[in-house]
Amino acid sequence: MYWVELGKYSGVLAYTRAAVIPAVDAISKLHARINLCAKESALRFVSHCALPTSRPLDRYINLHVQPSMRPRPAVRLLARPWQHLVDKHSTPPSGFGAQRYLHPTMERGAKIQPARRVAGKRQDVWTIVNEAAAASPKQPIVNMGQGFFGYNPPPFIINAAKQALDKVDCNQYSPTKGRPRLKKAIADAYSPLWGRKLNPDTEVTITTGANEGMLSAFMGFIEEGDEVIIFEPFFDQYISNIEMPGGKIVYVPLHPPPKGATENTSAAEWTIDFQELEAAITNRTKMIVINTPHNPIGKVFSRDELLKIADLCIKNNIIILSDEVYDRLYYVPFTRIATLSPEIERLTLTVGSAGKNFYATGWRVGWLIGPPELITYVAGAHTRICYTTVSPLQEAAAVGFEQADAENFWETAKKEMKAKMDSFNEIWKELDLPFSDPEGGYFVLVNMKKVKVPADYPFPDHVKDRPRDFKLSWFLIQEVGVAAIPPTEFYTDENAHIGEDWLRFAVCKEDDVLERAKERLRDLKRYIE
Repeated sequence: MYWVELGKYSGVLAYTRAAVIPAVDAISKLHARINLCAKESALRFVSHCALPTSRPLDRYINLHVQPSMRPRPAVRLLARPWQHLVDKHSTPPSGFGAQRYLHPTMERGAKIQPARRVAGKRQDVWTIVNEAAAASPKQPIVNMGQGFFGYNPPPFIINAAKQALDKVDCNQYSPTKGRPRLKKAIADAYSPLWGRKLNPDTEVTITTGANEGMLSAFMGFIEEGDEVIIFEPFFDQYISNIEMPGGKIVYVPLHPPPKGATENTSAAEWTIDFQELEAAITNRTKMIVINTPHNPIGKVFSRDELLKIADLCIKNNIIILSDEVYDRLYYVPFTRIATLSPEIERLTLTVGSAGKNFYATGWRVGWLIGPPELITYVAGAHTRICYTTVSPLQEAAAVGFEQADAENFWETAKKEMKAKMDSFNEIWKELDLPFSDPEGGYFVLVNMKKVKVPADYPFPDHVKDRPRDFKLSWFLIQEVGVAAIPPTEFYTDENAHIGEDWLRFAVCKEDDVLERAKERLRDLKRYIE
């Protein structure tokens, strides 16, 4: 049992004994039961790093009973049992002087068991594709699978990274919320897009890549059993990131174009059924994730679609996590959901990526933009996950933003990527294989329903039981020497049928690599009916 401080009335502290720190919903009920003064709206918890109880109460983290229309952070960021909370009659928790015992499910000499969150997972798509590439007789493989760039960032950014390594402060820890120069550069770059001045100190936080930034957002706001809505297909990292803090995922499919198997279509034709979306919302829905431009479809969500999503979120007080890592690569008008209205912005966290913006996916520098009451808890979770982000590459990313306009970098990057996309997609017209023309990003989905794989083709065991697109991917690597990603990896089993005839190709490669891929893909002709 722990002594947990509940509140203060007329200068007297009220305490109760609790076996665990209660969740936020339980706090409100407990508040009513102990009948604290109605004028005292705050329930105070001693934080993980709280000062001793002899210190003034205002030094503690103050958790207000929040109105229903304010997003609530996860309790893990607000309160932790600490040693000075342990009652003298309690058994201290492990790590605070308690005797260590074997876990009841373990025996001496027994095989150590992994946690369920990582155990029993089937082999991931990235491993399968890499194994296929290594085993292929067509060497070297033309890798158009994973979305890493086949070329370096521009010289002004590379030079900034080199120069940063000569600076003492760039080789030491940066502030946990990010280097001030980078936060200011991001705020300056995005303020015109937001239509107002962003505060770099309170509305921007730096993370170790966009993926860790999203994990920090989920860790900051998701409690056990909270629901998060995502659209299928989805970036596969969303799943583990949501499940890590105990979230429950609710899936809403993007419906493919009805004629996608017979003719070229636009990524815009992948549509949301808003009745399905509204039906997916419950009183446990805490967040919704949108990805625009979308991976793997390349869809740019329209202003009308974003407004409909936002209206549902405002009505139900749902946090919007907008994954906009491809935000500089759009080929149709691009709307940022946070900019639609102050009401929407209040609920929105926007995710960005230096890796995607500056052709440097290995740098692992990302950021989130949002209102202070959301950013505070994302930054708090980030600090506990990885403490800080690599210093010299933050500095280089800052220079990237500071000089991008003068170098005409954004427009050049967009035009060059669109040219790569259009050039590569000529091969599908030649082969008469339909594709979904992307509105943004650097992925294209190609429908392979016409490709007939021999019935007796010797697939390995871990591939033969997977959906058809996994077999297509393996077959393409072995027989043609081009790697692509099967998109059913980005679906639930229930909706995998939507993606089983498609493959995803990444065009962020050198032009000569794209030409080599096109030449090899011509070998598919004999398998097309």
